[in-house]
Amino acid sequence: MLAARPDSLTDERQTPVHRLAFGVGGDATVDHSEEAGWGLIVDEHETAHAQSIIRQYQKENRHWPWQQKISIPPLAFDWGSLAWTFLLSLFFLFNERNASFRDYGIMNNAAISRGEWWRLFTAIYLHADLGHLASNAGIGFVLLGLAMGRFGTGLGLLAGFLAGAVGNVSSWLVYPINHQSLGASGMVMGCLGLLATQSVSILGPHPQKLKLAVGGLAAGGMLFVLMGLSPGTDVVAHLGGFLGGVLLGVPLTFLPRLARDTRANVMAGALFSALTIIAWWLALGRFLKIS
Repeated sequence: MLAARPDSLTDERQTPVHRLAFGVGGDATVDHSEEAGWGLIVDEHETAHAQSIIRQYQKENRHWPWQQKISIPPLAFDWGSLAWTFLLSLFFLFNERNASFRDYGIMNNAAISRGEWWRLFTAIYLHADLGHLASNAGIGFVLLGLAMGRFGTGLGLLAGFLAGAVGNVSSWLVYPINHQSLGASGMVMGCLGLLATQSVSILGPHPQKLKLAVGGLAAGGMLFVLMGLSPGTDVVAHLGGFLGGVLLGVPLTFLPRLARDTRANVMAGALFSALTIIAWWLALGRFLKIS
């Protein structure tokens, strides 16, 4: 709406939201009324000039759909991640009572090269001390809860677990044969990678969508730099876990129905349980045999 303002009408009689420069030497008042909606009120002698500027703006922006409807899922948190932190605590308590227990589940490059693949998974449950456990459990509780809320309870848990294993595979490939490591930080970074892929779902032909998608991934990358590159930590496992989470998160992002699919989440949860049980069955078999 464009309305002329008589010279005798003062600004005090208006209820403007904002005043702005309009062209060269003129100004306009952004005004709103229940009957007419939003509009510009200009001086009478500026009406023609204002109309020409509006028409020129419409002409120049005719093929630029600057308003894009983007579907963003609501923020959801799955408190099931609390059970995961409880599981980590149980393994820590068991390890504190059995000092040699850690040796049969820790990431050991030489042992993995001999075929002890289960260490890629068992090492996730082991921690060096209480501070190490508290750090991974605290951050992991939040990030895993968000990942499970976004991708489904079972699917989010399994994807994070597999991303953690990818981080351990990275350590095995990069570090020397005598390298050892442990902890759930690779899985925690995997959950961060999963969450970073959410923006990929808005990809489309419009440049603005690409900008938003890349921005989401970049934000995840900056969080990784803040949390995953701490001195004295296994940076390779962190990076491998993060990239593993990104690779797993992209297909899951484009399949949003799986997050609400009960059967898919139950199957994923069962696979997570099977991997955990089988890996520890093999590790504990050697531990009990030797002890």
